[in-house]
Amino acid sequence: MAAADEASRPFAGLSDVSISEDIPVEGDISVPMGSSRRDDEFSTLDEPVKETILRDLRAVGNKFIHVLYPKRSSALLRDWDLWGPLLLCVTLALLLQGGAADSDDQGGPQFAEVFVIIWFGSIIITLNSKLLGGTISFFQSLCVLGYCIMPLTVAMAVCRIVLVGGSGPVSFGVRLVVVTASFGWSTFASTAFLADSQPPNRKALVVYPVFLFYFVIGWMVLTFSPSQ
Repeated sequence: MAAADEASRPFAGLSDVSISEDIPVEGDISVPMGSSRRDDEFSTLDEPVKETILRDLRAVGNKFIHVLYPKRSSALLRDWDLWGPLLLCVTLALLLQGGAADSDDQGGPQFAEVFVIIWFGSIIITLNSKLLGGTISFFQSLCVLGYCIMPLTVAMAVCRIVLVGGSGPVSFGVRLVVVTASFGWSTFASTAFLADSQPPNRKALVVYPVFLFYFVIGWMVLTFSPSQ
């Protein structure tokens, strides 16, 4: 106890120390408001659900416009999402239902087949791009490849309308022109967005799998025939 008292003696007078109120305090201690305003501006915690949905729908619509008018833009890469690709994949799978190749017990695999081809193909192309030294991220590549299916999805809808009038040579010719144009548009749009993210001497190795990816989807659209 005596040792403890001796150790505490140097600090015994600290309790009597007080700071005079006459000493001026220098410096600016105001809290900056700019950062809090920026946080409030980009915060969506208090945003109504309707506004959030409308904002996301507008973002998806803007990406569709970028696919219709493809150019070297970073819009799809900067603000990537998978809502648009999922919507296009489901729409294309639904449009491919009811074909002559489907029976009553094979409607499900046809729907699943579209999902497997689109998503597995996109993953393979993305891994190929990364292995070749591409700077694009995994989900950015999925976003671009998924959104660029839109021309082929539109072509499938047009082919379904054309097939209402019959499946003769004229109908096949019209469908061939529509699918070929859509295939070229999808390939061109995807390469326009992905071109800057690939090494200059390896772009052909990246474009070739993209070509095959959209060719397979285009072939499914062209060879579709409604069940009688």
